[in-house]
Amino acid sequence: MFNLILFGPPGAGKGTQAVKIAKTFGWEHISTGDILRAEVSQGTPLGLKVQSIMQEGHLVSDELLVAIMESVFLNNRAAEGFVLDGFPRTLNQAQELDKMLLKHGQKVSLVLALVVNEEELVKRLLKRAQEHGRDDDTEEVIKNRLVQYHQHTKPLIDYYIEKNIYQEVYGVGSIEDIFNQLCASIKP
Repeated sequence: MFNLILFGPPGAGKGTQAVKIAKTFGWEHISTGDILRAEVSQGTPLGLKVQSIMQEGHLVSDELLVAIMESVFLNNRAAEGFVLDGFPRTLNQAQELDKMLLKHGQKVSLVLALVVNEEELVKRLLKRAQEHGRDDDTEEVIKNRLVQYHQHTKPLIDYYIEKNIYQEVYGVGSIEDIFNQLCASIKP
């Protein structure tokens, strides 16, 4: 089983590329955000728990996120691979993910990071906010999100570099060009 983590700051195009990669290789696309939103909208016990956590302004715990990931893995045992989009986001999540995968005889195969300069990210996110009517996504808020992202992911990047499974792909250009670069790095 090939387990790919697709990394990148908000606005880098992770979601778009993750879906294309999963479709091309016949793998399962896992977006923790999508999973959490689906659970909440379906009113499942997990969804109700997550909803109350988020309504109180708290982050969903690493333990709960890893439990969700484990459930997805166990429910898709026949999959030939997974593309993880938006997870892990912290060093603790990465370490817990590794433990969970090891328990099931698996490991992270590759981490691909989309690298996009801040000016381009701000431009993309402001455009996306405008298109989706999100007045709360101001330039200041977006820049703060990027600072938070970099603070949290630096230890993660170091962790995966140490494991020798981290590669960067320049995330500016056409969707197809970036996709081709990503695919060239994947060797299942």
